[in-house]
Amino acid sequence: MKPFMDDNFLLNNQTAIDLYHSFAKDMPIIDYHCHLSPQEIYENKSFRNLTDVWLSGDHYKWRALRSNGVEEQLITGDAPDRNKFDAWAATVPVTLGNPLYHWSHLELKRFFGIDELINLKNAGVIWEKVNTLLAGGGYGARDLITRSRVKVICTTDDPADSLEYHIKLKEDAGFDTMVLPSFRPDKGLEINRATFRPWIDRLGEAVGQPIASYGELLSALEARIRFFDSIGCRVSDHALDYVPYAAATEEEAAAIFAKALQGAEVSHLEEQQYKTWTLLFLGRQYNKLGWAMQLHINASRNNNSRMFARLGPDTGYDSINDSQVAYPLTRLLDALETENALPKTILYSLDPVNYPILATVMGSFQGGGVAGKMQLGSAWWFNDTKDGMLVQMNTLANIGLLSRFVGMLTDSRSFLSYTRHEYFRRLLCDMLGDWVEKGEAPHDRELLGTMVQDICYHNAQRYFGFRQQDRRKA
Repeated sequence: MKPFMDDNFLLNNQTAIDLYHSFAKDMPIIDYHCHLSPQEIYENKSFRNLTDVWLSGDHYKWRALRSNGVEEQLITGDAPDRNKFDAWAATVPVTLGNPLYHWSHLELKRFFGIDELINLKNAGVIWEKVNTLLAGGGYGARDLITRSRVKVICTTDDPADSLEYHIKLKEDAGFDTMVLPSFRPDKGLEINRATFRPWIDRLGEAVGQPIASYGELLSALEARIRFFDSIGCRVSDHALDYVPYAAATEEEAAAIFAKALQGAEVSHLEEQQYKTWTLLFLGRQYNKLGWAMQLHINASRNNNSRMFARLGPDTGYDSINDSQVAYPLTRLLDALETENALPKTILYSLDPVNYPILATVMGSFQGGGVAGKMQLGSAWWFNDTKDGMLVQMNTLANIGLLSRFVGMLTDSRSFLSYTRHEYFRRLLCDMLGDWVEKGEAPHDRELLGTMVQDICYHNAQRYFGFRQQDRRKA
């Protein structure tokens, strides 16, 4: 019987053990998609206690608490922090089999040196140990990032954002991690949502003039893309709950935009036409600047309307969507490729059934002398489990080139989530080690070690093209 989560956790043969400890363990991290706050990073936010650093904003844990029958007051409500922590300590034992069980123990072990099992019996000891460390200094937001050897962080930012704290971080010679914006124009695409018209006004304020026409919208988006690029942005991000594709002219898109501004009803077909033309416009801009475009597909968001009205988005009430992908995605990518304007693209699906579809679609658009131009995105959200990560990597290996994979991301709002990279790296090394042990891959340490380090770090560095001048001003 192996001990629980020892140094060789998830490593089931000698080759895997060697690959992880010799090649993967100490590699730095590029977190190219997350939801951390640049303000909290700049201010090196300090945390009042374990609940604040561990449970606030983490809707993965919130879902588990609700599933365990915990009242909302102890999750997102105004209950005392210690009571919230006790509720989580009582819930962790029943998460056995869920990655939260592993992640939670890894987070306490790596950041705070705590090896106790998390349960209500040990809650008091854990609470006191962590809170003593937090009070002693050296555990602010920046400290946790540095402790995790993170070289690049790409936050998620609206086109209308000022990027005030990114600019301040860029000028800060005391912090070596690059904190760069990502361009996420979702509110400008969701023409049928209540957020659309207020967002148009906000974007107009950001560019210094009201937006009254579609042409003015496109000009504003282009101006913001160039502003983001000047701060170091190298990647865009789109949440596509479904993949839109309906051929349209710019004039048709402009007429649809005008209807929306006037408060008239926009049909589903018109919504697709507007989204298609706008996405194609954006893709061309990204391609000009050498950015990568991320498409996050097939989330069904805010399913619980009562709790959405109470708590808002990103609070744990989302799920996997099963909408059609293959046809609209190929048409969308092909429309850009026809113009030789297809940017580097990462395709994620929240529905793992789509992995082979995405892997074969992206194979149709590789080329241009860019290794791994089209990427099968890492196991995302509900799929970043042990089984989900292995399914994603095996699909990529079977259909594409695993060696060119840009690796793991956190997609998290928590500064303790960097242990997910360790989890991923252990699984990668165990998978490769298993191939060697079965005689399916050669026992070539140089070949395998290079592959591991590329997937952990070097592929992402090359793919996104982070520039030295984006680190900070001299």
